[in-house]
Amino acid sequence: MVIATLKFACKPNPLLRSAPFQCVRKVVPKSLPALQVEECNASTRGRGKGTSEKFILENNSKVPAWKKLDSKELGLRNSMITVPTRKVLNVLKKKGYDVYLVGGCVRDLVLKKTPKDFDIITSADLREVRKTFPWCAIVGKRFPICHVHMDGTIVEVSSFNTARWKSSVYFTHGIEAPNNCDKKDLLRWRNCLNRDFTINGLMYDPYARIVYDYMGGMEDIIKTKVRTVVPAATSFQEDCARILRAIRIAARLGFSISRETAQSIKNLSSSVLRLDKSRLLMEINYMLAYGSGEASLRLLWRFGLLDLLLPFQAAYFVRGGFRRRDKRTNLLLSFFYNVDKLLAPNRPCHSSLWVSVLALHKALSDKPRDCSVVAAFSLALHNGGNFSEAISIARRINKPHDTRFHELLDPSGLDEEDLEGEILDLAESVKGSLFQMTNEHLVSGALAGYPQAPHSDLALIPLAMYLKAVDFFDCVKVSAGENFLSKKGREINYEYLARGDLQEVRHVFARIVFDTVYPLHLDQNQSK
Repeated sequence: MVIATLKFACKPNPLLRSAPFQCVRKVVPKSLPALQVEECNASTRGRGKGTSEKFILENNSKVPAWKKLDSKELGLRNSMITVPTRKVLNVLKKKGYDVYLVGGCVRDLVLKKTPKDFDIITSADLREVRKTFPWCAIVGKRFPICHVHMDGTIVEVSSFNTARWKSSVYFTHGIEAPNNCDKKDLLRWRNCLNRDFTINGLMYDPYARIVYDYMGGMEDIIKTKVRTVVPAATSFQEDCARILRAIRIAARLGFSISRETAQSIKNLSSSVLRLDKSRLLMEINYMLAYGSGEASLRLLWRFGLLDLLLPFQAAYFVRGGFRRRDKRTNLLLSFFYNVDKLLAPNRPCHSSLWVSVLALHKALSDKPRDCSVVAAFSLALHNGGNFSEAISIARRINKPHDTRFHELLDPSGLDEEDLEGEILDLAESVKGSLFQMTNEHLVSGALAGYPQAPHSDLALIPLAMYLKAVDFFDCVKVSAGENFLSKKGREINYEYLARGDLQEVRHVFARIVFDTVYPLHLDQNQSK
């Protein structure tokens, strides 16, 4: 019975509030293994050095030594690689091709974190990859890669041949390998020069059990620092999406951003508006749907990007007197703190969840509500519109709410009829907030009262996402009917959550709201 599942509302230890998921701790090697260190100091004899190479030689007084590290010393085991990825690696290796894991997945394995996905690079041409696998397609025009369908997942495979073509803007003929370094080293090194950040410039050969580090990525992992491979201003001008990736990586790993990189982010922040809206939305989704939403919002605000991408939320920070480097929290950040407790890179949510959280917060920011109304509203969502049960549970809550947030008013003892009216009014306000966030005219006016703020009329949320989120709240209405559909049990089905199953998203949404309004470990002094 639903009420048995949700009896948390009248007990000190609510069942709806699951014990916080244990976040993966930041595991950083304290020292680099003293193994095969190649002192090939990039003093190339070749003529015609390309742009990226010149920057490295001219702008770095100390060029990183090339390192070959024993993966076992770093704690890497092939069992940490997903089965579909291993199958693709094995097939290509058996055909005689060189294969490596590359980029963020290697970084995450070194940090003992679960990679969001695994990227393979191979000596095989993309056409050869496509012939090798029955379910494979070459995608992308500017930077083509192969999508290999394996065991119900997609494994991305790129080619050194394509990478060599991509890097032609940087390199001309006649570059010779540094002293004592072979052609394969040069090929790997050139590929790493085209990557965004040093910590993403690692390559892992799972057969030789070697991690190749040509850009000083391991040193920056130890320093917990995000730093571009080439000078940041040049890197971001080449690809402004790297600005958002820097924010995302720093937020997810808890890393700092190097001084030069941070300054360039501030100087070039407005350039991200040149990106397609779909690309911007993808980057924001990576930030908010994969377990690092709170940190991402803080960094977006710190670097002035929130003003451009989510102006309504930026206006909320301004109204609250929130400084760029403020360590305090607010209701929006608290909501996403509780979102992050339930999500992870391998356990993401559908975008409708974080969009709904933004909409609820905006509605509460525009018009503060009785905390019991917010509780009953979330319960009604969880129960598929069962008002009587939601109100019954909400009226029995005897736990103090979090009084730090002005958007949550003290309970006023509303009777059942008034409480139902307030729930319906809140539902309409949330839908109104969703509409405002999709309207370019209204978005452009969000920061009109703050002339110093950058101007943006970017309505990031598209129509399809708006309709999905409206559907999410549609059960909270007078004519909800008697066929209430509610989630049974308290375990999250992450497959359903990722694809946007309404019951699953509503269940998680209710948990987030309760963890925010009624924190599990609320300081009694704080609630007074």
